[in-house]
Amino acid sequence: MTVLTWSDERVEQLKKLWEAGLSASQIAAELGNVTRNAVIGKVHRLGLSGRAKSPAAAAPRQRKARPAQPMMRVARPVSRGNTALAHAFEVEVEADPVAYDNVVPMSQRLSLLELNEATCHWPVGDPSTPEFFFCGGKALPGLPYCAHHSRIAYQPVGDRRRPTVKPSHGK
Repeated sequence: MTVLTWSDERVEQLKKLWEAGLSASQIAAELGNVTRNAVIGKVHRLGLSGRAKSPAAAAPRQRKARPAQPMMRVARPVSRGNTALAHAFEVEVEADPVAYDNVVPMSQRLSLLELNEATCHWPVGDPSTPEFFFCGGKALPGLPYCAHHSRIAYQPVGDRRRPTVKPSHGK
């Protein structure tokens, strides 16, 4: 793999092409030997300003009319977002060794290599530090987390939505 160094000449060419309104893909093709993502990264690191869209690009696109077709609806269960594959379950609260303030006993903490199907896979801390660990508590059957962390990970849709604040009109 060849590591690309951004010479002053290439950086100047990048800046000119960016200011001219070329896309990252077009700039990558123009510079050669560089990917679209490398161009985007360099633009970001250089702090180049985002460009205003042209009036044609900013205007909403008109949809082409399609010939009328008979409507056919298929009933499907509704599941959206990161809970689409989550199991619906109820958790009975039992004496959980994990305190509810998320303090995990030292004897229960596990490293990645120590995890198995019966242990809680909830990560705690920053993975880039030596203090990082996994909960290691008793996992619920068929789930990767203990009862406490399952309640956090699998919240019903209604509980996750923040209530909308309606403006009060005081007269």
